Amino acid sequence: MKPEQLHLLNTVSAPAIHPDGSKAVVSVVRPDFDADSYVGQLWSIPLDTTKYPRRITRGFRDSSPAFSPDGLVLAFLRSDPDGKPQLFVVEAAGGEPQRITDQQAGVGGFVWAPDSHRIAFEARVPEQGRYGTVDGVPSGGEDARLITTNQYRMNGLGYTADQRQQLFVVEVPELGGEPVVVPRGRAAHEQPTRTVTGVPAAQQVTFGDSDHESPCFSADGSHLYFVAALHEGHDDDLVTSVYRIGAGGGQPTVVEPSNKTLQTVTAVRASTDGRWLFYVAQNLGHTGKDFVARNSVLYVMPVAGEEAAALTDEEHLDVSGPLEPSGPASVLVLNTALGSVELLDVTAEGGITPLVHGARVVVGATVAANGEIAVSFSDSSTVGDVASLERGEIRLLTDFSAVLRNNSRVTEPLDFDAESTDGHPLHGWVVLPDGPGPHPVLLTIHGGPFSQYTGAFFDEAQVYAAAGYAVVMCNPRGSAGYGQAHGRAIKERMGTLDMQDVLAFLDSALASFDALDKDRVGIMGGSYGGYLTAWTIAHDHRFKGAIVERGFLDPVSFSGSADIGWFFGAEYTGGTPEQMTAQSPMAVVSRVDTPTLVIHSENDLRCPIEQGQRYYAHLKAQGVDTSLLIFPGEDHELSRSGTPHHRRQRFDHILRWWAQYLPTDANQPEDQP
Repeated sequence: MKPEQLHLLNTVSAPAIHPDGSKAVVSVVRPDFDADSYVGQLWSIPLDTTKYPRRITRGFRDSSPAFSPDGLVLAFLRSDPDGKPQLFVVEAAGGEPQRITDQQAGVGGFVWAPDSHRIAFEARVPEQGRYGTVDGVPSGGEDARLITTNQYRMNGLGYTADQRQQLFVVEVPELGGEPVVVPRGRAAHEQPTRTVTGVPAAQQVTFGDSDHESPCFSADGSHLYFVAALHEGHDDDLVTSVYRIGAGGGQPTVVEPSNKTLQTVTAVRASTDGRWLFYVAQNLGHTGKDFVARNSVLYVMPVAGEEAAALTDEEHLDVSGPLEPSGPASVLVLNTALGSVELLDVTAEGGITPLVHGARVVVGATVAANGEIAVSFSDSSTVGDVASLERGEIRLLTDFSAVLRNNSRVTEPLDFDAESTDGHPLHGWVVLPDGPGPHPVLLTIHGGPFSQYTGAFFDEAQVYAAAGYAVVMCNPRGSAGYGQAHGRAIKERMGTLDMQDVLAFLDSALASFDALDKDRVGIMGGSYGGYLTAWTIAHDHRFKGAIVERGFLDPVSFSGSADIGWFFGAEYTGGTPEQMTAQSPMAVVSRVDTPTLVIHSENDLRCPIEQGQRYYAHLKAQGVDTSLLIFPGEDHELSRSGTPHHRRQRFDHILRWWAQYLPTDANQPEDQP
């Protein structure tokens, strides 16, 4: 794969399956260089393999499909090129989509009511006078912000306290009926004017000073459950809880288990039999802030509260949504495990059935009334596809990556196990380019750190392999998917066991594969991967070059500048100046002599640009060959969801850097033939 082929990457959403099990609908979104944006539409996927998938919408970017419980209506989000996503509905049998929201900041997630006549959705509500709510008042003309809280910004969003996410309920109009007509204001001498909008009025049902997330209806549709932080002192901890409110509004009440601990809840879902609440949460220790490498656990409790039971093992499973009902008292969850993401079916009684496992990354799944299950997933040869499950076996229904494979070579990563110097088992992958070698090697380090590499298709590894590089990547201690103890092993000792592991994995790969050139090795990583890259090149000088991208480079300044700085650094490194300095790449930057490209985005609030700028300035001052690559308008997600032309430029610059220090036949310096 080459950088100019980014437009071939089709991202497939979680599927919406029709209640009768006849078909699934997904969104397929791709980078578009001409629009310099992401475009995509909805596709209908028959579960009958004698029929073919077909595109069913023609919007600029259509996403997040969901069938009404009665199967008559399909709801989805549609974004215009310069607009925010709004909620649309269309008859499931086909027809003209109808817009049913008109939110200033756009619509986030949404969920159908059991009666199929209402939808609850999330939307940010800007303060009057900000974010374009008043014509002629640009961002620079807004009133000053007085900040008194720890939590007031979020990467990719900006300020949050003046645009809280609230919940709304909208009645779904009769499709194919007359458009809604509303009167407009007029002067006394003028005749009334009327505007045809077709957009029904939505009722705002929450108003609290918190982001309200993960809405779901009760089984009878009378109430909404959601996740928020409405407790006293919520600004000083990471605790969130489940709340209940009437579907028509009212005062929210907390739904707490009698055996409550300090937790952050990330998702909630009511069982369809009306008895249970399933929710996913992480324990936060006695401080309410100890989030480090905490596995997420699926809990269940009666709808009225009472005692909650953990349904998944905290040490060995790390689960997340979709919390899609799979029966009257059961849900589907995803589990991060050993470089994969599994699909599990979990009952309120604690029964766990693996549905999809192995070398796959499941994106989402839904179950029809007849028991049919549709799954979206990726693996080593596909960016995303849809399958059904038959007796525990995957039955592929699409091939959205065919064009990519037909236009570029897709290299399957080699699953590889190694051992750290203290005997700890290590797991990762080696991606080999064409030819016998020996090939120059790129040691890549993932972000997080509580994240993981997988064996699924990874555009970064594919681009580097196509340019002639062997890519070595592993999940060192600190990563997710190998147990909570594995993830928490680097708490207050970053740069120790994790550096030991990545170097041991590299050494083992170099010794095991004759096609790898042990004398020509580079190192690179982003976010936490940028941290560990910067830390490693201050301690190991074997590398011909390095790339430090959007790095967490100085825990001290990070605590006052990052959106998560008020808790992240202190929890990972420890909160004393001595602890922070002992684990800070900036404190050992004087030891670096490796040529280093520093990459950062101007609007990065997760690892603010000052981290990269100061690191670059120190390298420059001490004579290290270095460059600083800055992307205007981008944030921490540049490499994953930045504008297509910036994502292509990023790859071009990275390959030029490696052509200078690790040239290959396919990637030569520009001044050479």
